[in-house]
Amino acid sequence: MKPILQVHELAKQYGDFTAVKGVSFEIGEGEIFSLLGPNGAGKTTTISMLACLLQPSAGEASIAGHSVRREPQAVKRLIGVIPQDIALYPSLSARENLHFWGQLYGLRGKERGQRVEDVLELVGLRERAQDRIEKYSGGMKRRINIAAGLLHRPKIVFMDEPTVGIDPQSRRAILDMVKAFNQQGMAVLYTTHYMEEAEELSDRVGIIDHGELIAAGTQRELTERIGSTETLVLHIDESQDANQLAHALEDLPGVIQSTVTDHQVSLVTPSAREVLAGAFGRAEALGTRVRSIDIQEPNLEAVFLQVTGRALRDN
Repeated sequence: MKPILQVHELAKQYGDFTAVKGVSFEIGEGEIFSLLGPNGAGKTTTISMLACLLQPSAGEASIAGHSVRREPQAVKRLIGVIPQDIALYPSLSARENLHFWGQLYGLRGKERGQRVEDVLELVGLRERAQDRIEKYSGGMKRRINIAAGLLHRPKIVFMDEPTVGIDPQSRRAILDMVKAFNQQGMAVLYTTHYMEEAEELSDRVGIIDHGELIAAGTQRELTERIGSTETLVLHIDESQDANQLAHALEDLPGVIQSTVTDHQVSLVTPSAREVLAGAFGRAEALGTRVRSIDIQEPNLEAVFLQVTGRALRDN
């Protein structure tokens, strides 16, 4: 697969703080690549550098052979950027907003009109196109925000946490849209802290934490890294001390790793069933009531837990 995006040792530093620490990866033409990591991991900073909004402190990246450092205008013509924040004028209609952005992209006359109608159809809001943005729900605003980034038919789209803070129905619509325009041949760089989104959408996933790209590959390649381990999750009462239980279980025979997220303790182990009795015994000795358990097969959450030492939902 021919790469559309190549990133080599890209870094961003603010004084003594390094937000992105020499990340390297490629995205092929027509591929969906997700950067998966918690808030503050460096996802938005990475996208901002690739979109020529931030100057890298070190390293290089290119889009279809054009350097983000030396050829920013050429890069901007090839990319679509869909930020976390809504970049729309609330007093204008959806159609008026899209015509405005189409003009900025250099689209003219019938071509612009057709592209506006095409993207309205794609995001499922053609029937509401005459309504002012201020009358839209949060999910509808997000969908028009996406439409604006697709007007000029970019070769690659950067989507930064596009489903944060919206209702489940709008989230479903956005995920389906990502698949739809990817099927039209657009490559996608998608950032998220939702493991299930990365699992559903991605051809390949990069796990990023504290500004470092720790692992990258297909989901199968990533889960194979942790071998045949399982995760035993113990859900306890909110009034009880999960950290105390995790500490008591970390040296239990068969436990590779013990972590706490909210009111649950997760144990990485070759066999969840073999450590289950011992875990219940130690919980009982502490007076900790286990409300329920889950046994999880290897997935991206388990990979993240093993390579970072903490759960994906931790901040």
